[in-house]
Amino acid sequence: QVQLVESGGGLVQAGGSLSLSCAISGRTLGNYHMGWFRQEPGKEREFVAVISRSGGTTDYLDSVKGRFTISRDNVKNTVYLLMNSLKPEDTAVYYCAADKGTYVSRWFASYDHWGQGTQVTVSS
Repeated sequence: QVQLVESGGGLVQAGGSLSLSCAISGRTLGNYHMGWFRQEPGKEREFVAVISRSGGTTDYLDSVKGRFTISRDNVKNTVYLLMNSLKPEDTAVYYCAADKGTYVSRWFASYDHWGQGTQVTVSS
């Protein structure tokens, strides 16, 4: 059974940085494209970033381009999201997700497995 466990969330001031990690167990990370999503209370889950199986392709939400970087280590079975220049509007629960499909996707329904989420709070 595939399990995803996020870590690294917390409280940070605007302009600060956080690094999220997502460890996979039960399957090899290299089998999946990996995505990060976020969700605020009362709002729909929002795509943030995705990285292909090999790491050769990435895609980002426009509002995080240049500030966030997604990366992966298939040996350590871990995917990362480095978040710099954080803004209060980045506050949300962040989820990692695994997609065994053919192409990278921004669509949450494409993803087969989800972590439990980690809270990121950015104070102004």
